[in-house]
Amino acid sequence: MMSLRLRLSLTLGAAFALIWALAAAWMLSDLRNQMMFSLDQRLVASARMVAGLMEQLPALPTKGEGTHFSAEQLNVPGGMACQVSSLRGEILARSHTDPQQTLEAEKMGFHDQMIDGAPWRSFTLARGDLRITTADRQIEREALNMSILLAASVPVGVALLGCLCLLWLGIGQGLAPLNRMRDALMRRSADSLEPLQIQPLPSELQPLLDTQNQLFQRIGRTIERERRLTGDAAHELRSPLTAIKTHLQVARMTDGAARDQSLARAEEGADRLHRTLEQLLLLARVEGSLSFDDGVQCSAEQVAKLAIQDAASGDRQRIKFQPPIKCSAAPVQMPAVLSIAALRNLLDNALRHTPSDGAVELSLETTGNRVRFVVRDHGPGIADDDLQHLTQRFWRNGQSTGCGLGLAIVQAIVQRCACTLHFDSRPDGLRVELTMPLQTV
Repeated sequence: MMSLRLRLSLTLGAAFALIWALAAAWMLSDLRNQMMFSLDQRLVASARMVAGLMEQLPALPTKGEGTHFSAEQLNVPGGMACQVSSLRGEILARSHTDPQQTLEAEKMGFHDQMIDGAPWRSFTLARGDLRITTADRQIEREALNMSILLAASVPVGVALLGCLCLLWLGIGQGLAPLNRMRDALMRRSADSLEPLQIQPLPSELQPLLDTQNQLFQRIGRTIERERRLTGDAAHELRSPLTAIKTHLQVARMTDGAARDQSLARAEEGADRLHRTLEQLLLLARVEGSLSFDDGVQCSAEQVAKLAIQDAASGDRQRIKFQPPIKCSAAPVQMPAVLSIAALRNLLDNALRHTPSDGAVELSLETTGNRVRFVVRDHGPGIADDDLQHLTQRFWRNGQSTGCGLGLAIVQAIVQRCACTLHFDSRPDGLRVELTMPLQTV
């Protein structure tokens, strides 16, 4: 797997090399054009210089092979050929002695021609009855061009290599905070969940560090929930299991009514154990991150009827519910399983604290995009000092026969689904208000 440093270096290095190559090609192309222009201007200057020199010399012969001058006599730079001819094409003077190297002088200005199989660049100037032609070899021009381009490209190549080296070092320095974070994680023990503290840290990496610390917090909460579930199960299930075992042992040793009574009590203990297990598992799921969304949507009135149906069997007829005349049909904005479970636990708690000949009242009303359920029992009420303990798991007052998880589950659902829960204890009983959000229609 390619490292991030190498990947960044290759990507940025390729981009750098491409940009530098384009810039260098542009610069070298412009340099070549400028050099060729300078060489052409040298031909023009040499032709004008020879023309001025011809005006100062004695009269040149008009026939024959012409007069031969050296390049120094005609002030022609080295490597350059010069020829003076008449309008009729007769060569009057030239700087080279090879008769095969006759320069074409019919066209004025610049002209590329082949002489003895070699390309030449020439310039012809008309001055009176004379035509002065200067020329130099293309191969010499290209050699000069290559030497100049090589001299200009070497610094560019060295600068590019230097930039790539600095880029490699700069990327390594920029990734140093990531390496520190990696080293800090490697030094941690497997069960360490403390937040990472790495300073200094670039602003771009701060969200990564914050997300990592949030992950540690979530893992810590998950582990704590598992430990608490294990501890709660070990604490709360020990007594029912012991009671069941004791009653079964008594039933094995007795006969008749005593045996039947022991079996009945063992069955009651098994029922209580089953309820406690269900409540523990539901509380663990609500406090965890498991999803309850099964696609089922219920209105507030449907939630109330289903909660009454699921309430403590045999006592549900004691629940008095009168649906309001005008009630919103909008579905509750939370999983139906949780809304029903929260209201059912409130009803079970009210039935448990209301005398067997008393009734539990349930009402609901919608206000805007929220629905409020009110559960009222007719029990002895709760002391004001004990109201703050109602939603604590396994907290029970002296008169309770439950497992102490019902209201803790309601509180967990309230916190998870943006609901509100309020207790109002009065001499004639406890009133509980549960508010749930409604979906906008």
